[in-house]
Amino acid sequence: MQKNFANNLTFLLLFVFFIGGNDLVFSQNTNEHNTKSNFWNKVQFGGGFGLGIGNGYTNITIAPSGIYNFNEYVSAGLGIQYSYVKDRDFYQSNMYGGSIIGLFNPIREIQLSAEVEQLRVNTSFETVYGNVSDDFWNTALFLGTGYRTNNVTLGVRYNVLHKDGEGVYADALMPFIRVYF
Repeated sequence: MQKNFANNLTFLLLFVFFIGGNDLVFSQNTNEHNTKSNFWNKVQFGGGFGLGIGNGYTNITIAPSGIYNFNEYVSAGLGIQYSYVKDRDFYQSNMYGGSIIGLFNPIREIQLSAEVEQLRVNTSFETVYGNVSDDFWNTALFLGTGYRTNNVTLGVRYNVLHKDGEGVYADALMPFIRVYF
């Protein structure tokens, strides 16, 4: 599983470098001050926050991220994530990790994405025999498409590594809202 993650990550990084990296590879700027300010003009920050509270159930997620816009068509970035999930009298889980995302905008309103996510999952279950823990790594490779307006994208993504009954996601298909400022 770790080898597949490394291969997927390598492919994604090479894809982003060769498709969108021509601004970095072929541009020349002799003024160091302009280079620094130009870099930060192409960086956007955003992410997500989730909160689900019910009768004995709590789910809190925070997932900040940042992207670099190579040009008007291609962006790539990194994200981190932490989630706390508790179902009273059943289980408690802490999930944390990171992701690498590549974004492609063939036209202004359409955004295609590829995202590799690696999460460490620490779960403890309460049973009649005592507490049982399950700690594992969860790898996901999401391919997505969305409608983009200004800095908000609304869409759906599909986890191509999803296996029913395994991992942290109940379904391979997931809706998303992505916001970058």
